[in-house]
Amino acid sequence: MKKLLTVFVALFVLSFGMVSAQDEVTLRLWAHQEGAFNEGMQALIDAYEAENPNVTIEMETFEYDLYIQTLQTALPAGDEADIMALFGTWVCSYSDRLAAMPGELVDTSLFFDAPMDGYTCDGETYGLPQEFNLEYGAVLTNKAMFEAAGLEYPPVWETWEDFMADAEALTQVGEDGQMSVTGYHFTNADAIVFSLLAGILQNDGSFWNEDMTGFAFNTPAAEATLNQMKAMVDAGIIDPVLFNDSSNWGGDAFFTEQAAMVLIGPWAVQYGLGDFPEFGEFDYVALPSFGEEPSFAADSGWGLTVSGNTPNAEVAWDFVQFATANAENALGWNMTSGTIPALRELVEDDMYSSQLLEALPWLEPVLPELQYGSYLGDMPDRDLIFYDIIYPTVLDMLQGLLTVEDAMLYMEEDSNASFD
Repeated sequence: MKKLLTVFVALFVLSFGMVSAQDEVTLRLWAHQEGAFNEGMQALIDAYEAENPNVTIEMETFEYDLYIQTLQTALPAGDEADIMALFGTWVCSYSDRLAAMPGELVDTSLFFDAPMDGYTCDGETYGLPQEFNLEYGAVLTNKAMFEAAGLEYPPVWETWEDFMADAEALTQVGEDGQMSVTGYHFTNADAIVFSLLAGILQNDGSFWNEDMTGFAFNTPAAEATLNQMKAMVDAGIIDPVLFNDSSNWGGDAFFTEQAAMVLIGPWAVQYGLGDFPEFGEFDYVALPSFGEEPSFAADSGWGLTVSGNTPNAEVAWDFVQFATANAENALGWNMTSGTIPALRELVEDDMYSSQLLEALPWLEPVLPELQYGSYLGDMPDRDLIFYDIIYPTVLDMLQGLLTVEDAMLYMEEDSNASFD
């Protein structure tokens, strides 16, 4: 009997050891290279591993363009990481190779609609967002420049004409006749795209056709928007030849005081302050609306997805939930990365929003604008449409190389060709 008991104990210990060995899990996580984003993600990984000592998460980062190429080749080949940080607007184009979220793991209504909608494809959820990607609705302003121009600060613009008057007063031209300071820099690629989309919505239009199977850029709302954008160039507020994505980019221009105001997302502030830590006072200020409500289109921002090929989907989804739906964890990532939360609670609960604004005080005027944002929709190739069609076409129009009518026609024809 004693011998039998000894054998039983030995078998139990052996079996326990086998289970423990099986419980050891290593996950690979891919992300694009962005210092603050990666720092925040590593903090989440460290916290998760501390709570789950049997799990190891190895993060690998890629330069942005290389990351896109890697995703496009690895996903079809089944060589992707277990967890991937994806921009939400890309998710549905990859959804056939991603794992759908199990059952009711997370209540998706906890997130703002604009970021969450990018992770929802044909009624299934393929990831959870970490940020509300806002590129329109509020403008970054330089306090010292306003005061030097004798303007009220912070400004309160009731109308677009009020805004343009301040932008004209802030613009500076050198002795050589060239613009040295733009009053309002809106000719970055993202700024041009989101100005166009917001203007169309605020002018009571849509950039989609009725059944959302194609784009509608040759419309009265688009024409009104493009004319409003051109009016700022004609007023001498910006020179789109000197200020654009390849020359005096908005983030650089603002932090080197070549732009008094710039339309750029709050993500850029962390990078600007990293290069110019002694920069003076600045704030975001809400833009006036062309219509009754300041509606704007928003990308679905960065978040986390799970590979459809991972053998450890349960653990991978557990980490995704830990990183995105746990308020304390999500808040830590947003504060480190300098981004707007996708999780409603972090904006709507004073306990969390006070911590957020203590770390990122410039977000205070931005948060009330989130209610006006809606997801821009599932595009066949978002980057192609944004950066190869809309941006260069509108920039050509602003530079006087195209008429408004031709710009509308080209954008509609070329963007709809992307569905083929």
